[in-house]
Amino acid sequence: MQDFGDILNNSVLFIAAIACLIAQAIKLIVDVAKNRKLNVRVLTTTGGMPSSHSALVTSLATGVGQTSGWASPEFAIATIFAIIVMYDAAGVRQAAGKQARILNQMIDELFSKDHEFNEDKLKELLGHTPFQVIVGSALGITISWLAAPAY
Repeated sequence: MQDFGDILNNSVLFIAAIACLIAQAIKLIVDVAKNRKLNVRVLTTTGGMPSSHSALVTSLATGVGQTSGWASPEFAIATIFAIIVMYDAAGVRQAAGKQARILNQMIDELFSKDHEFNEDKLKELLGHTPFQVIVGSALGITISWLAAPAY
């Protein structure tokens, strides 16, 4: 049971989670400014500005570097993990979103007349643009540096 308490007292993990939550809150604000209406579903969906995934993993890697040392194996692992997550967010998931958009267009055109198609549309906003990933990364690093005294 003490192990669970240790997890809850892990300041690096806590600050990384805070960075993710702040990115999600900013995402809601950006969406409200863009669409002029409150859509709380933005808080639970993927994609959007800034990337909360990027904020989370860069805050985590920065916190590990600050606590374990910039030359530590733990920092190397966290950094490689962050790079893979950010590459996936801006690369693989962005491409999957583009494919979903094209498939949805094809389905709309194919079944626009007299045909019934009862399947839900594919989710098109899966990933992030490189700019959204960079902003999320900068946010995560900044939050971790501002929280450095907590380590």
